[in-house]
Amino acid sequence: VTVVKAAGRLVGLGRVEAGATTYDARLGVVLNTGTEPAAPPIDGLAGTPYWTNRDAVRLEQLPSSLIVLGGGAIGLEMAQAFSRFGVTVTVVEALDRILALEEPESSRLVEGALTRDGVRVLTGAAVESVGYADGSFTLTVGDQRVSADKLLVSAGRRANLADLGLETVGLDPAARVLEVDERMRAGDRLWGVGDITGKGAYTHMSMYQADIAVRDILGQGGPDADYRAVSRVTFTDPEVGSVGLTEKQAREAGLDVRVAVTDLGASSRGWIARSEGLIKLVEDAGRGVLVGATSIGPSGGEVLSMLATAVHANVPVATLLTMHFAYPTYHRAVQTALADLA
Repeated sequence: VTVVKAAGRLVGLGRVEAGATTYDARLGVVLNTGTEPAAPPIDGLAGTPYWTNRDAVRLEQLPSSLIVLGGGAIGLEMAQAFSRFGVTVTVVEALDRILALEEPESSRLVEGALTRDGVRVLTGAAVESVGYADGSFTLTVGDQRVSADKLLVSAGRRANLADLGLETVGLDPAARVLEVDERMRAGDRLWGVGDITGKGAYTHMSMYQADIAVRDILGQGGPDADYRAVSRVTFTDPEVGSVGLTEKQAREAGLDVRVAVTDLGASSRGWIARSEGLIKLVEDAGRGVLVGATSIGPSGGEVLSMLATAVHANVPVATLLTMHFAYPTYHRAVQTALADLA
């Protein structure tokens, strides 16, 4: 492997220019340029020394107060961490709930945990303007003003597709994402993987797609990309693990939906530890299989693994009901949820 540390761009089919050198690929080119934090077009924001998540993790000294603009996974992870370090934190979310892409139960549970940690959570709070003066930020949110020493903008990400030379291979340089097929092909001798494909901005998605691309480049077989059981974890405390469709998405897809929600205390481990969390299962009752699930708790992402397997492999709920569930574990709450479905 030759590693070249330089800005690269396509200059034709199978050709990449990096630094002062042009490389001709015998097999092809793989794009995995990721995403960068995106800033919303809020009056006064541009030009201020706001943070992105990249800035926040480079700190050597804590601020006394922080506003987090955005109530998604990254924003909430950062908000809780800073609060537990003693920083006064306010989360400002324009939508009517935090973690808006997850189940409503997840939003309520995490908001409660953040509130107990001392985080102020404002939802349905559209920011009209941002001001910066004398080393302090002030956000105008409706009829109120929110101030803090620092502002962390965590309101989405943008694919790094600009100035990659996509036009030299017949693709739209202004595209929001790089369109790929089930074998990760984006064009002639061109593959794309990771965040830029728009299939989920997760490291594990990049790894999954890379495996498929490598097999295709080498002319090997194997399964095509399958996104029915994409797992995602928000690393707050409690941890939120999710896979597949939410209840709302399943209903919008026209499925015959059956749902069960069980408190983590239904498991002996959860009851003993007084752990906060829940299991939510979303079933396509017509086929008798799970199409989505949520696991919230101290090991939410770990418990999710068995549910991700069930969704991916279309394991019948009837089969899951016959399983052994080790005692005492958090995942025994899944058994209770399955019984509630039945």
